[in-house]
Amino acid sequence: MVTAGLVGGLGPESTIDYYRRILEAWRLHDSSSSPSLVIESLDVQRALRLVASDRAAFAEYLLGSIRRLAAAGVDFAAITANTAHLVFDELAEQSPVPLISIVEVCAAAARQLRLDRVLLLGTRFTMGAPFYPEVCARCGVTVVVPEDVERIWIHEYYVTELLNGQFRDDSRARFVSLVERWREERGIEGVILGGTELPLLLPGAEISGVPVLDTTALHVAAIVERLRHDDSRSEVSHA
Repeated sequence: MVTAGLVGGLGPESTIDYYRRILEAWRLHDSSSSPSLVIESLDVQRALRLVASDRAAFAEYLLGSIRRLAAAGVDFAAITANTAHLVFDELAEQSPVPLISIVEVCAAAARQLRLDRVLLLGTRFTMGAPFYPEVCARCGVTVVVPEDVERIWIHEYYVTELLNGQFRDDSRARFVSLVERWREERGIEGVILGGTELPLLLPGAEISGVPVLDTTALHVAAIVERLRHDDSRSEVSHA
């Protein structure tokens, strides 16, 4: 059986969500079995310190996890966090197994929905980095980010509440208000939940009438599709 590897722990709540969603998605296609998965859990606080101070060390920390997954026998891997995609290109070049990019699957979904202008939410590292705008631009999608003062409170909320499994109604209302304001004043047509904890706070297909790009759901769909596709090829080759 083909095995998927997950670089998890960044943070724990979203890793649990990935695992649950992968099982649910798999059962829609085959309720008689379960997918083969290996999860390598990292320390989110260490990762945050490294991404803020030493990107090379951050990449090496992630690469170590990917190498351990490869040694465990996985056929491909995915990183269950958006911020880690700051160094995705470097990781893909050195990884011993193929990697599935959360950014690429999100950009493809935005193009499929024919969205021209989308708002990106996530950590300050994700909102301030070029990887989402660059990848989405190749699909004809413009990515905009919140103003500086908004990014400050979003990031603070992310690291103090979301990564600690706190999903409060007042915080949810503040995010909804932000999206509504950007829809009315800046003409956004969609919103990227560019942090894999954000869908736990903001479930659903829309926020204030704006389509949501749930990066966890999109990534999970790509992982399960790869598992099913590679399993099918494996069965044919063994036959």
